[in-house]
Amino acid sequence: MSEASSAPPTPAEQKDGPAPSAKNAAKKEAKRLEKEAKLAAKALKTAAATPAGEKKVKAQKEKKEEEAPFVNTTPKGEKKDLSEPMAAGYNPIAVESAWYDWWEAQGFFAPQMGPDGKPKKEGTFVIPSPPPNVTGSLHIGHALTVAIQDTLTRWNRMLGKTTLFVPGFDHAGISTQSVVEKRLYKSSGKTRHDLGREKFLETVWDWKNEYQSRITNQLRRLGGSYDWNRVAFTMDESLSKAVIETFCRLYEEGILYRANRLVNWCVHLNTTLSNLEVDQKQLTGRTLLNVPGYDVKEKFEFGVITSFAYPIEGSDEKIIIATTRPETMLGDTAIAVHPNDPRYTHLHGKFAKHPFLDRRIPIITDDIIVDMEFGTGAVKITPAHDPNDYEVGVRHNLEFINILNDDGTLNENAGEYKGMKRFHARVAVVKALQDAGLYEGATDNPMQIPICNKSGDIIEPVLKPQWWVNCKPLAEEAIKRTRAGELNVQPKSSENEWYRWLEGIQDWCISRQLWWGHRCPAYFVRIEGQNQDATDGKHWVVGRTLEEATARAEKLAAGAKFTLEQDEDVLDTWFSSGLWPWSIMGWPEKTTDLEHFFPSSILETGWDIIFFWVARMVLLGLRLTDKMPFKEVYCHAMIRDAHGRKMSKSLGNVVDPIDVIEGLSLEALHEKLHEGNLDEKEIVKAKAGQKKDYPKGIPQCGTDALRFALCAYSGGGRDINLEILRVEGYRKFCNKIFNATKFAMLKLDETFVPEPSAKPTGKEGLVEQWILHKLNIAAKEINQQLEERNFMVATGVAYNFWLYELCDVYIEAMKPMSDESAPEATRKSAQQTLYTCLDHGLRLLHPFMPFVTEELWQRLPRRPHDPTPSIMVASYPTFDDASVFVEAEKNFDLVFSAIKAGRSLAASYNLQTDIQFWIRAQTDAEAQLFESQAATIVALTKNCKTTKVIRELTEIPEGCGSAVLTPTVAIYLLVRGLVDLDNEIAKCDKKLDLAKMSLDKILKLEAQPDYENTIPANVRLANEDKRKTLEADIANLVLSKEMFAKLK
Repeated sequence: MSEASSAPPTPAEQKDGPAPSAKNAAKKEAKRLEKEAKLAAKALKTAAATPAGEKKVKAQKEKKEEEAPFVNTTPKGEKKDLSEPMAAGYNPIAVESAWYDWWEAQGFFAPQMGPDGKPKKEGTFVIPSPPPNVTGSLHIGHALTVAIQDTLTRWNRMLGKTTLFVPGFDHAGISTQSVVEKRLYKSSGKTRHDLGREKFLETVWDWKNEYQSRITNQLRRLGGSYDWNRVAFTMDESLSKAVIETFCRLYEEGILYRANRLVNWCVHLNTTLSNLEVDQKQLTGRTLLNVPGYDVKEKFEFGVITSFAYPIEGSDEKIIIATTRPETMLGDTAIAVHPNDPRYTHLHGKFAKHPFLDRRIPIITDDIIVDMEFGTGAVKITPAHDPNDYEVGVRHNLEFINILNDDGTLNENAGEYKGMKRFHARVAVVKALQDAGLYEGATDNPMQIPICNKSGDIIEPVLKPQWWVNCKPLAEEAIKRTRAGELNVQPKSSENEWYRWLEGIQDWCISRQLWWGHRCPAYFVRIEGQNQDATDGKHWVVGRTLEEATARAEKLAAGAKFTLEQDEDVLDTWFSSGLWPWSIMGWPEKTTDLEHFFPSSILETGWDIIFFWVARMVLLGLRLTDKMPFKEVYCHAMIRDAHGRKMSKSLGNVVDPIDVIEGLSLEALHEKLHEGNLDEKEIVKAKAGQKKDYPKGIPQCGTDALRFALCAYSGGGRDINLEILRVEGYRKFCNKIFNATKFAMLKLDETFVPEPSAKPTGKEGLVEQWILHKLNIAAKEINQQLEERNFMVATGVAYNFWLYELCDVYIEAMKPMSDESAPEATRKSAQQTLYTCLDHGLRLLHPFMPFVTEELWQRLPRRPHDPTPSIMVASYPTFDDASVFVEAEKNFDLVFSAIKAGRSLAASYNLQTDIQFWIRAQTDAEAQLFESQAATIVALTKNCKTTKVIRELTEIPEGCGSAVLTPTVAIYLLVRGLVDLDNEIAKCDKKLDLAKMSLDKILKLEAQPDYENTIPANVRLANEDKRKTLEADIANLVLSKEMFAKLK
């Protein structure tokens, strides 16, 4: 028999009996249910050990599967009718129905203001939800975000603060355009160019509306208490106005500028990317890779360095250089050598001849780009296609020759290679060098190659005229204000990265060659009769309106005729979402929302976008509003699958939170793969992954279990390996809460009325004081852990209170206190304590588990004069000095240690019936304590018949097993006639040897010279307690050995 750890013996599987919610449940009915629960538990245990039992369990499961699915009959927005009896068991779909619509209809999600129309004196808590992309449905990572953010919002709301949780959506320029283009081509074989810009954008808006609706439904199902009256979309009119204002203001202040510079060009997406959107793939040497846009059977060589020679003009001499990108030699405009390298002194100022183009290539000296010790000491310079070479080109005023078209083919500057795709050209150039006798060889070269993290394409550095933000002055201000304490970045590991990135920040290219997004409010002023260069910013104007841009153009044209041509490019998505915390409050207008709810209290997001998004909000926020946009940044972990792999559609491990909430068969999981843009090979691979991870599909877990599990995973690490079985485990915890509350409410009869206050009356018994103290400690700890953003510990405290303190101990211990034979005052006090534990226990859980706590809390009676309509606006329990019972905790912990020792003894002797304990207490206080708690010990020990308290050794019956609790307390279990005496004597000898060995160690330690002076007092005291306990244990073992010997 193991230590009791199950829920109270509630009729979890019962299908009959009166509803626990009915307050007129008779006391006899409560006793009957207790008895039936015990019989049911016993039957289940017996059944588990026999084949026949297995059939019985299976039959029960089959019966459960035949039950009709739940249908919500509550009219939308109305309060759920709870007058009917509680269900036989916990059904998350039934429990979670109707509450969200009622909360919203009641206005609980809107910020509650003070009587003066301003935020309440308790404070303000504002959290702007990171807007999910409208590219598709939410995945489990978004569920983590919602779980953490809504937990904080609900907690702060219950603390009495004015709270605002703003929902919204991001247009996600590149991602959304890409997914719509794929779907368009897959369904019709057409491209966006076939439709034209206007028609294509209509298609994207249709997509956006469809998926925003889907995501909204998911956010509601996840229980997010968003103020839907303030829902925002990055391309709404008001937010678009903020984008235009930002662009114009930064341009006017000289922070935003236009320049022809190298950008990260994704051929596959046909757009520029920021550095943050480029991943670096590490290669250890020669590697063959597929490249998007090429035949899947084609692979190209990377991770090698190719050496070739340039002929020197006017001589037979050659100069050897090396490159990892041979095709770029078609854009070479110089060869650099070190000015102090004697090998090339005679070539200074000379020219090399390009073997395939009519181009003279100057040999220049540069001590920055060239390392004399590396390779041949000569470096080819391609200013238009390499960041380092670009700097050399600027320093030496070299020609910048672009050889690449936007689609990845070579242009007319590549001569005979014009029209050839870039990696085909790589192969062709190498072959041509070989044919010309200029090829020197190729060797493995460990290196990184830039990869588009959207498409997987190889990034090309290309010269493009774009709009840029000078980030240096913005970053300097952000660093200064963060170090001044205006921003707290959690966890600290993210803070270190924060400073490192800001200190090394580069200018930000914000132009994107897309159609979907905010079009740049910039106009090229084409002046009649002038030869103008559109690559720089001299002939460009910006304008908040066309009228403002025209007025500026008139000034620039100085009376000449002109036309305005708006830039075709759109802005980087992060430029608009970087304005999120204040643009959703109405900026640049001076609104009341901006006054009351900006800056935000916290920005919670994944650490993976701290630079994409969080840093840019800080940079822009400080510049535009002179305020840090939020006081705290909390970075949650990245969710991976149970194997630690990144979530990927092609692996089949991307999980829709609704599937976890409702459950989904393996076949249905397979079917969902066809809804996306995966090709057939990827679908086959994904199905295999799903079959391996979810052979029986995903079990139904419910929202509360999912939220609680995700918070329980959040302990400050950078990765979460999510196991759905763990989520299912928390569904069982919900079931435990449901059944415990259902059973406990049977104890609240028709005469029960809660006290007006939750404060103790002073008449509580020991176990009541103990549980109220534990409840108080739990409230203190959960509040502290939520304040520190340690969700793992906070959920653990709530879990332990409900499972191991309320269910396992108090609800069991109160049985004799609530028995008919107990005094009325005792019964009523036990009921009041139970009510307080249920009331406050549900409140403690509510931020994590909003639905089941509301369902159960609504079934509890209210205290007199308490009009609170919902648990979500009830006050959150906090530490109360009146509920501190330190002495009671100490005393009941001693009693409970006797219970655990007694259970362990019974288990060690395999004793399951007629358990009889004798507790020897050597002090008056301990004897009185155990005598007062004898009934509790019997109640908390299964099949315990009696517990007697004795003072003398002579009172111990012969034939007892024993365990020492303290030097003055021991517990004895009668086992006479039930054990092998020789075996028990041998056990005593073994335990004696171990105890004597441990005692010798302590005695030697205490006998050391200067022990009193060198060992801290608390350690000496602990050693003394150990010594006394071991001495008592040895004496007890000797006694037991002698006792067993006499019985032989």
